[in-house]
Amino acid sequence: MRKIPIIKTIVIKIGSNIITDQINGINQTFISELSGTISRVKEFAENVVIVSSGSVAAGFRCLGYKSKPEDIIDKQACAAVGQTRLIRLYEKEFSKNNINVAQILLTKDDLSNRRRYLNARYTIRKLLEHGSIPIINENDSVVVDELKYIESFGDNDNLSALVAGLISADMLLILSDVEGLFDKDPTKYADAKLVSEVKYVNNEMLNYAGDSVSGIGTGGMKSKIKAAKKALDSGCYVGIINGNSTENVLKFLRGEETGTFFSHIEDPKNKKKLWLAYATIPKGDIVVDDGAVRAVRINKKSLLPSGIVDVSGKFGIGDVVRIVNKNEEEIGRGKVRYSHFDLKKIMGRKTSEIYDILGYKFSDEVIHRDDMVLEIT
Repeated sequence: MRKIPIIKTIVIKIGSNIITDQINGINQTFISELSGTISRVKEFAENVVIVSSGSVAAGFRCLGYKSKPEDIIDKQACAAVGQTRLIRLYEKEFSKNNINVAQILLTKDDLSNRRRYLNARYTIRKLLEHGSIPIINENDSVVVDELKYIESFGDNDNLSALVAGLISADMLLILSDVEGLFDKDPTKYADAKLVSEVKYVNNEMLNYAGDSVSGIGTGGMKSKIKAAKKALDSGCYVGIINGNSTENVLKFLRGEETGTFFSHIEDPKNKKKLWLAYATIPKGDIVVDDGAVRAVRINKKSLLPSGIVDVSGKFGIGDVVRIVNKNEEEIGRGKVRYSHFDLKKIMGRKTSEIYDILGYKFSDEVIHRDDMVLEIT
């Protein structure tokens, strides 16, 4: 038996592959079974939040498509139709167990704005105080999917990790269509073994984890491992289980050997740096020399103008930018204290020259150490 920590708040992520079927679009039987399971999850956790995929998958057959479309406008139309069907079924099935649900649709831009990020947190917490279960999904009907690295979460594995950090959840439980993480790709190797427990997430895991091949979901095991890393950084434990049987949720929470348990939280980021690392949309890049890389990465110093060799993008004071080396590799990001226009004037110069060049001096630091986060994954 595993030792599962005490859980007050749990985020349960449901993948497209288990909430949809090939005939009806949405697997109503699964949602019905999930409702009964969630009512029993309350024995283990006071608060439950669901991050649910499935809006596009639930809608494409309604609009006459034979498979999930690739065109962004088609996807958005399918999501608009599918999301209404999805939440209607959640409400119908969960009401049978006297559970109120609430729909929350988010975009990456919602969480990249610090004020809206906090507002989302307060709304979710208030719903939990009233005993409701928030059903969260990305607002697929408005996001621009071709610009994933800028405007969308990429997939709901990532969204679920951000939600876990947003509300300070104790556990993120990812329901997949596989048993958990294997030591090698089980679709290629018959001798692949299930990894019961993971203490440290490393790049080797990403090498043998695969992408989604179903044509319905967008994430594979690789995205789940990346999501696990983000959740662990927020101080949240993670489980990946086969969700085709919702009974596995209860088995996992009871400590039975099912799925993969990410059990070790080493150095969680504080809430501000968690937001900087994973929720923000950088407005530009600051290219720094090798000396500045050593200063911020090894010596834990703030970024000064003398180490900056180039600036790209358009940003103002307080915007978030990436810090990159000369090879354009990101080493961190942070809130900048000078606009791109002024920064181009003072880059490479000493702090004592800032006032003479600009006619004002906000601070010596371009990005203060307290407003910076490194090792973005």
